[in-house]
Amino acid sequence: MKIMKEIVHRICVKQHCFLFIRDVQASQRTIALIAEMIHTASLVHDDVIDDASSRRGKHTVNQIWGEKKAVLAGDFILSAASVALARIGNTTIVSVLTQVLEDLVRGEFLQLGSKENENERFAHYLEKTFKKTASLIANSCKAVSILGCPDPVVHEIAYQYGKNVGIAFQLIDDVLDFTACTDQLGKPTAADLKLGLATGPVLFACQQFPEMNAMIMRRFSLPGDVERARQYVLQSDGVQQTTYLAQRYCHEAIREISKLRPSPEREALIQLTEVVLTRDK
Repeated sequence: MKIMKEIVHRICVKQHCFLFIRDVQASQRTIALIAEMIHTASLVHDDVIDDASSRRGKHTVNQIWGEKKAVLAGDFILSAASVALARIGNTTIVSVLTQVLEDLVRGEFLQLGSKENENERFAHYLEKTFKKTASLIANSCKAVSILGCPDPVVHEIAYQYGKNVGIAFQLIDDVLDFTACTDQLGKPTAADLKLGLATGPVLFACQQFPEMNAMIMRRFSLPGDVERARQYVLQSDGVQQTTYLAQRYCHEAIREISKLRPSPEREALIQLTEVVLTRDK
């Protein structure tokens, strides 16, 4: 995930901080590696849970070697990340990044559930989005800021920046599930609907087409549900509303990072929000 690497690299800002020394920079790079390993392991496990056959245009681990080996492969990556985390030797960093693992599991449980109350569905969706995607970026940004700077204010800025960019990233991902072609995504389109998931575009479309409520509650399990739901989304402003929401999160990310004084690193992080919003795969 190139954006993940770029964010963690750029968040090593020099605002209000002491000059970096080599071991601090090395530890910050290790955080980037750990974040990437956690992300990769979560994708391997997700593909097992979703019974996915392709990822980024290639066969998934579970498709090639089976579910048992895929689960073990994901576990092995997480264990390697844990060893790297322990070697940093900072208990605060350990606490921050282990929160990511807890959030990933809780997010998966949230995804397996649903809310009957229409008013609660969107809050449930955003909470799941934070725990499954944004927590990793938010806490990784916080971790590298802790290593390079003693100011808690900067730590919170880094966390909020990562949180907002992370949620925006997933919102755009959910949009692309309806607007990109299979070749662009490297996986089948409408994949979330096929998994029974009601993402942002679906929840917004439901406001215009209330008949989608029944399909959401049965997780699009009846024949024809997936295609009907997809057509409702495309006929509604669900895609546009979700994109607008992603823009709002990116604007909040920019507002947070702009609290730091100007620097090339700060400008790169601001520009990165545009990359999140304009990506097509």
